[in-house]
Amino acid sequence: MMFLYELTSRIRWAVVVLALAAGPVLSQEKPVSGVPSPGEDAPKKVVAGPLTFTEHQVLHDYTYAYGIATADFDGDGDLDITSADAEPNSNLYLLLNDGKGTFTHSFIQKYNNEENQPIRLERHDIGDIDRDGDLDVVIVDNLKWDIRWYANPGNDHITELWTLNRVAEEKEVPGSYDVALTDIDDDGDLDVAASSWRFGNRFDWFENVGSPGNGSEWKRHEIDAEIGETRTIAVVDFNRDGKPDLLGTSRTGHHVMWYANPKNPKTDTWKKTAIDDNTLYPAHGHPVDIDKDGDLDVVMAFGIAGGASPEGVESHQIAWYENIGTPGRGTEWIKHDVVHHFPHGFEAVAGDLDDDGDIDIVGTGWSPDGRIAWFENSGDPTGEWAMHMLKTPWTNAVTVILADFDGDKRLDIAACAERTDNELRWWRNEGPTKK
Repeated sequence: MMFLYELTSRIRWAVVVLALAAGPVLSQEKPVSGVPSPGEDAPKKVVAGPLTFTEHQVLHDYTYAYGIATADFDGDGDLDITSADAEPNSNLYLLLNDGKGTFTHSFIQKYNNEENQPIRLERHDIGDIDRDGDLDVVIVDNLKWDIRWYANPGNDHITELWTLNRVAEEKEVPGSYDVALTDIDDDGDLDVAASSWRFGNRFDWFENVGSPGNGSEWKRHEIDAEIGETRTIAVVDFNRDGKPDLLGTSRTGHHVMWYANPKNPKTDTWKKTAIDDNTLYPAHGHPVDIDKDGDLDVVMAFGIAGGASPEGVESHQIAWYENIGTPGRGTEWIKHDVVHHFPHGFEAVAGDLDDDGDIDIVGTGWSPDGRIAWFENSGDPTGEWAMHMLKTPWTNAVTVILADFDGDKRLDIAACAERTDNELRWWRNEGPTKK
């Protein structure tokens, strides 16, 4: 079965023209007292090796810019953006694309002072939870320790507030951190897989109850417990059996692993396979066929909040793991360095940025000396990669996505940086650098 996670890609981004009073300042709005004006941060050219980008500040003055995602929410053929914020803003923003990379701002969730319900919205995923033909948002609340989903009201009302629904109730997922959507039990609806950070230290999946379910009732099933600070949760079919497996990381447990979807995921044990149990502080990565041999490999960033690496122990880097075999089925892995020193690596994503037929990588680095860079694949991904810096310092750079936001058939880059810089930026891929 072609399972539903193929409809829920994790790509995220934006560029905006309005500002609303309860949200962050938009990069193309008139100056607002107490925050930078657009003229102080105009779009600028960035030469990054063989490619040139135009850098745009999209939103700034967040409380906490952490989670972004992208999809075509209004069905007009281009990619829109969702961007999360934390208390006291407690908002989830929708940025609708005009097809050329200019975005109109509205709210999916807007903080209501009278209700006094601060929340910390972070990483999220997108899919049709209620099976009504449009795309909804599933997101964690890292303050209340719940998981919620917002129902897309349809094109006629898409800029109005979306209806809040619950996947997990308050405190049901301590430290709720990341989510991924797929049909885990093969009953025709989207379920939710989740990680739970340092307060939960486990992976769960939530059954969309019904055959198929419509998001009105959910049941939690534990996948694995006592896993130190779970971070990444991503959907992938490593063993090529047609069922969605799960990729995960344990930052303080120092594990990159995957879980095989069993015969009956509601009752049977999910078999865990280690990809790496040596490199310290794995954070965020994704499945991708780096070597283009027909199976899925893994790209991963390491080091966030890890301090200095003890002598002889690896961390603070970006690497990829080769799924060995023809095709590989996730039972054996070889690690290859992309960059051996990349301070406080947070997230790595992959795509063909330079349109040369091979897969490149983009990574973010957290900390006061944060950064974002892309890594050029020479054609042999087991060999040397060339690093091309896009922005540094960029304090506490976190979530990054690749997508074509302006319809020119080239992958662009979007990312956010949390506390201190607290902003969302995107880099328009202008193609080869002119000699």
